[in-house]
Amino acid sequence: MKQVTVYTDGACRGNPGPGGYGVILQYGPVRRELSGGEAETTNNRMELTAAIAALSALKEPCSVTLYSDSRYLVDAVNLGWARAWQAAGWRGGKVKNPDLWQKLLELLALHDVTFLWVRGHAGHPENERCDALATAEADRFRADTGSAPPIISQGENT
Repeated sequence: MKQVTVYTDGACRGNPGPGGYGVILQYGPVRRELSGGEAETTNNRMELTAAIAALSALKEPCSVTLYSDSRYLVDAVNLGWARAWQAAGWRGGKVKNPDLWQKLLELLALHDVTFLWVRGHAGHPENERCDALATAEADRFRADTGSAPPIISQGENT
């Protein structure tokens, strides 16, 4: 099974607001960057979308080490919350983004993925690059209002 290293980040101008995601995939010497965004979204949707985009880009089942600065993403997978939410039928009002969690869980069934948390905005080169990709996408989708709300790149559970 191929060993792939993935770095992801999501960002949002306001929360909700225009958002973006950035991804780096590394397989041996090959490095690929992905990015995208939405005009109206939340930071956590972009964090999930980054992981989904990364895993969807893989053409065959792989062993993946995925680094993210999103505790929401990493903890929900590593601590079993996402599977518990799915088993409960996404009920309970507190489960946000069930559409994205469902897609992510489907992709996790295809790949052997280890999620690792990395502190955001702490000088980690790949995390910083993913943040730059994500914020550029958020800016691309931001309507010209004359002033930009602050970038939200981690934290809130929406």
